[in-house]
Amino acid sequence: MATVPAEYALGLAAVLFALGLTGVLVRRNMVYVLMSIEVMLNAAGMAFIAAGYRWAEPDGQVMFVFILSLAAAEVSVALAVIFRFFHRTGTLDVDKASSLKG
Repeated sequence: MATVPAEYALGLAAVLFALGLTGVLVRRNMVYVLMSIEVMLNAAGMAFIAAGYRWAEPDGQVMFVFILSLAAAEVSVALAVIFRFFHRTGTLDVDKASSLKG
């Protein structure tokens, strides 16, 4: 069975992180921004797993479990905030959130 070099996995994680960062910076819809943040968290988890594989340590997998639990908590809180924001304003536009100051 062939194995994938750790450098390839780190490269894929970097590409996924860049795509997620692009989504956060370009999109104006809160749901898309939330999904882009999730892609960035998964890319970080993949980088931890690749690093753990490279040094033959289980630490990368342990960190990935922490990242998954953080992502689950982040999604539940963020979706509650997004639903409340939509109920209040009628839109999911990020630029509209600046009108809530004060």
